[in-house]
Amino acid sequence: MNKIISLSLISISALYANDIALEPIDVESTIVTEVAQKANTSADVAQALSDAVPSIDISRRSGIANDILIRGQKRDNITVEVDGSRIYGACPNRMDPPVSHIVANQIDSIEVIEGPYDVESFGTMSGGVKIKTKAPTKDPQGQLNVGFGSFSYQKFGLSGSGGNDFIKVSLTASMESSDQYKDGDGNTIADQVDHYVAKNPAAAGTAYQDKYHDMQAYSKNSVMAKAFINTAQDQELRLSFTANRSDNILYGNSKMDAIYDDSDIYNAEYNIDNLTKLFKNLNILYYYSDVDHPMGTDYRKSSLMMKKVMRNELETSMQGAKVKTTMDIDGYNFLVGLDASDRNWDGNYYANGTPLKGGRKSIDNSSTKNAAIFSKLSKRYGSFDLSIGLRYDDTSITNDSYNSNDYSAFGANLLTTYNINEENKLFFGIGQASRVPDARELYFLSSAGKLLGTPNLDQTTNQEIDIAYEINSDDFRLKIKTFYSMLSNYIYAKKGQTENMFYNIDATVYGAELSGSYYINDDITLDLGASYKKGTKDKAIEGQTDKDLANMTPLRGNIALNYEYMRNSIATLEIVASDKWDTIDSDNGEQILDSWSIVNAKVKHAINRKFDFTLGVNNMFNTTYATSNTYADLILITAGGASDVMLMNEPGRYIYTNLDFKF
Repeated sequence: MNKIISLSLISISALYANDIALEPIDVESTIVTEVAQKANTSADVAQALSDAVPSIDISRRSGIANDILIRGQKRDNITVEVDGSRIYGACPNRMDPPVSHIVANQIDSIEVIEGPYDVESFGTMSGGVKIKTKAPTKDPQGQLNVGFGSFSYQKFGLSGSGGNDFIKVSLTASMESSDQYKDGDGNTIADQVDHYVAKNPAAAGTAYQDKYHDMQAYSKNSVMAKAFINTAQDQELRLSFTANRSDNILYGNSKMDAIYDDSDIYNAEYNIDNLTKLFKNLNILYYYSDVDHPMGTDYRKSSLMMKKVMRNELETSMQGAKVKTTMDIDGYNFLVGLDASDRNWDGNYYANGTPLKGGRKSIDNSSTKNAAIFSKLSKRYGSFDLSIGLRYDDTSITNDSYNSNDYSAFGANLLTTYNINEENKLFFGIGQASRVPDARELYFLSSAGKLLGTPNLDQTTNQEIDIAYEINSDDFRLKIKTFYSMLSNYIYAKKGQTENMFYNIDATVYGAELSGSYYINDDITLDLGASYKKGTKDKAIEGQTDKDLANMTPLRGNIALNYEYMRNSIATLEIVASDKWDTIDSDNGEQILDSWSIVNAKVKHAINRKFDFTLGVNNMFNTTYATSNTYADLILITAGGASDVMLMNEPGRYIYTNLDFKF
């Protein structure tokens, strides 16, 4: 089957070059335009995305800074970009995932790519997220956002924009904090740890010290500045800077907490439109980001028992450049570009502020350098929209303590849309993309000096087929997607390994997603969404028997009734539910999770054109449930032996209000 897909792509490329311009094909992506509004309850972009897109699940780690999965894929299997810039977290245990470094109330739109269909970005193997923030405006305008919620949550945001024909600037600042949330049983994050320790006394050191037991769950301050300068006709220099400062983020079922997460993102972009009759656009981008993340046992009883505070202090930086141009050649839309990046990752262990004996490292100055060329050709041919994308990557990964690795990869995809009529469309996509191992998977060391990474890992390749059908009529809209993904050399964690815990395996993932709306009348709309996925290993890992793939959440769905009772004012009642999660990789730490359902309600009232008031409640009936499992790729609390890894419950009833002033 793998050979068939590769040969098909090559054959299609040859045919396509002979004949086949295109309006956007959306078999591979979903555009979310209301993230800023959905983030009213907190600045957690992961939660907002999970609420908006059926194929996205949230990996709950804390009250904020949670991670996302797309079709069961997370970490480096999916990519995250902000205005074209790449950013990575520094924490190997995903306490600071890329989506946590975004100023949520400045998001204009998010494109969620499902599958290997993005040739412009390095490593978009199984999906990606492209975040576009709001551009500065010429006309002076501002916005003040104030939010309050359960668990002493509070948020304050202020933004302003304005300019003239030469320059437009914007500035945004936000502050956010919350106490520990309580689950449906009334347990805070610290209480959940206490209950686990009561059943597993061997994990006593992971409980919070009495003086920190009721401490704040997190605080987050962010600022974003932008300047768009018209240097000449149809030419613009776009500059932006984003800074995030988060402190004391509690990660209950991890052994450490984040003392702080500091990140900076710099972006410089030069864009030229209508360059010549042939060259429609030229875009040059340079970006740099850095993240400083120390995690430690400062608040845990283990620091008293051991009489020392253990820390793992990590830093990562990412810089890159991309040049791309769009040409119109006899009705063919042709994109070609060059892409280069360099990521550095370094970590050190400390005890009471002193480096461990020998200056022991967690990651020893690892560098991942990539260079690539990519192209995309698209055209409309009758009722068909066709697009072909190609990418070639050359990557080298070095480390000061272990062997270097070199990788090369060829990626390609074909996307087609058959416009049956004005209301009905049929989509088909076939693609191949790869991603290289990261430094954690290759070189990560435990505090005891054991090499948990596996330095000789191969890169992972995804070959995938997607089929979708969409109908968009006056009465309803419905989209159904199916996919079949074949993963070669998939990087997988094996539980219980004290050395070389990562393996290359072959696996298959398939599933379906549904989203739609039924327009009952001019004022009432019924929205629904659902997703299902199944993943299997081709064969069990050596020494194990379970062939189920981890992170494959069960059937989940939501249905929402929306009533627009006056212009720009809407009331929503929503039910979200999940089947029992009993198809799990028990050999590698996953647990059976019960089925659950919750009810959410919200009213957004437009007092006038400049003032909105929102009142809502999530998990109205205070249900106790968990959505995130305990696959061994995360280092979580365990008492050892046959004890289960600690689960984190979701928040219980959460009441919130938000005031939004525009001026």
